[in-house]
Amino acid sequence: MPSYVVTGASRGLGFEFIRQLAADPANTVIGLVRDKAAAEAKARAQGLASVHFVEAQYTDLASLKAAAETVKTITGGTLNYLINNAAYVSEVSEWKTLGDFHDNFSTLESDILTSISINTLGVIKTIEAFLPLLQAVTDGPKKAIAITSGMSDLDLINSAGIAVAAPYAISKGALNVAIAKYNALYKGEGILFMGVCPGYVSTERITQEVAEEDKAAMAAMGAGFAKFAPHFKGTILPRESVAGVLGLVHKASVENGDGGAFVSRFGNKTWF
Repeated sequence: MPSYVVTGASRGLGFEFIRQLAADPANTVIGLVRDKAAAEAKARAQGLASVHFVEAQYTDLASLKAAAETVKTITGGTLNYLINNAAYVSEVSEWKTLGDFHDNFSTLESDILTSISINTLGVIKTIEAFLPLLQAVTDGPKKAIAITSGMSDLDLINSAGIAVAAPYAISKGALNVAIAKYNALYKGEGILFMGVCPGYVSTERITQEVAEEDKAAMAAMGAGFAKFAPHFKGTILPRESVAGVLGLVHKASVENGDGGAFVSRFGNKTWF
């Protein structure tokens, strides 16, 4: 009976993860959320009665450790899969470049620090809180997955000329290094640490109306993606993305040399 904890499980990719995982009654599925009541109501409305929700603040280590204690009572003390999905994409810098903040550096600095606090340190804190449950597994998979982004790939940035969303990309790049460091530290214990990009997914955030002044930057980014990957046709649906990520995660292993990897849902550097 494999157990899963998915962070940021109340919407977008996170909710799609728990929806697909809950389709198998053999799975114990736990969603980490900031608002348990709201998440439970949404899950009930979609027939996901078997999913457990636990409240936590992703930047608060004490809160995450308390959540891990609650999860321990649900799973019997172990955890097979930790899927670090929760993330922050700043509305301040999503369609801006570093050069757009020449006259307002304090805003850029604050945005970078917030992005790192959630996207990098938040994942590190979550891993620290749940690591003992992964280490307690004696028979079965034990995997810590970070949902990262191809936007932090240097080849994509340079080849496609993607200058926007620097704080987000910087925080995800730092996350990729952290995952590799965890792999170096714990691969001897058979724990898989891996960073996976889910693709350019049509979530609630992406489908929101883009401000008029940002539409040119969005179009330029799309053109850059198409230059880097001529087959690029736009966003994909969450169900397609999550199915790909889970398929990869379930077959990946330390023994296969996947530890510390930063890959797409295809298991390589094909981001789209």
